[in-house]
Amino acid sequence: MKNSSNGFLLIALMLLWQPSLSQKFFDTSVKKVLFLGNSITYSGEYIQLFETIYRIQNPESKVEFYNCGLPSETVSGLSEEGHASGRFPRPVLFERLDRVLKMIQPDIVIATYGINDGIYQPFSEERFMKFQEGIQKLHKQVEASGAKIIHVTPSVYEEKKKGVSFNYADVMNRYAEWLISQKQWEVIDTYFPMKKTLDEAKKKNPEATLASDGVHPNSQGHWVICRNLLAYFGLKKARNAEVWTELYPNRSVSNLLLLFQKIQAKHNILKNAWLRATQHTRPEMPEGLPMDEALSKAMVLQTEINTLLK
Repeated sequence: MKNSSNGFLLIALMLLWQPSLSQKFFDTSVKKVLFLGNSITYSGEYIQLFETIYRIQNPESKVEFYNCGLPSETVSGLSEEGHASGRFPRPVLFERLDRVLKMIQPDIVIATYGINDGIYQPFSEERFMKFQEGIQKLHKQVEASGAKIIHVTPSVYEEKKKGVSFNYADVMNRYAEWLISQKQWEVIDTYFPMKKTLDEAKKKNPEATLASDGVHPNSQGHWVICRNLLAYFGLKKARNAEVWTELYPNRSVSNLLLLFQKIQAKHNILKNAWLRATQHTRPEMPEGLPMDEALSKAMVLQTEINTLLK
């Protein structure tokens, strides 16, 4: 009877442990996942975290992740007067989208727009319509390429200026709510989870923030974005994790952080190389390496990543 009980216990533990070992995220047809967005996507920490956790869950997977975010970009085609101190207007995704899709040929596109599309002005039905039209155009163009598109709500905006006459966060509320209401699409909400996290943090510390400049998330903000993406793709335990390393209590934190750093380094090389290869037109961007050189450097890092995953 004792051996039988032990056997049942072992099976139960295996069943409990198995999901963390076999969480696939994507079906077997998915080989390439492309992230599109503005400076928040370009900075890429939530993508780097996403790949790190994906690799731990699926160390043998050959799925590739591409970050083609571009700072300042919109889908609305709008730009406020004096953007970048008047040096250049905001870039528009559709100037480059066709080239990006043709070169990368993704199976899934994860797109995050909105924070720039209201151009930091009071709510306007006209600007709101331009945002909606841009998102719809993006959706159709991605689907026409043969890829699946998943939309992500914009990040939370935190007002840092004193004496402003309107609250841009209210504008982003509207944009996020509209996107969530598109029930015929796949939409991941990160906006309201970020807002909830921020509100709860401010109850404990009024100075708490997820974005020190009001727009660009800090590391905690990127983790809130990432954990909601992970939960959407089936890793439900990520949703309530305060820090990502707590998902893996049996692995050393130093090993986990080194793995993340290697993946981060790989992304930082490749994102600029892909922007160069797809011929973006935004001024004042770092010049990426030629693609063959970038891929060679990335391959060295990938070998180190594979070793850390063993």
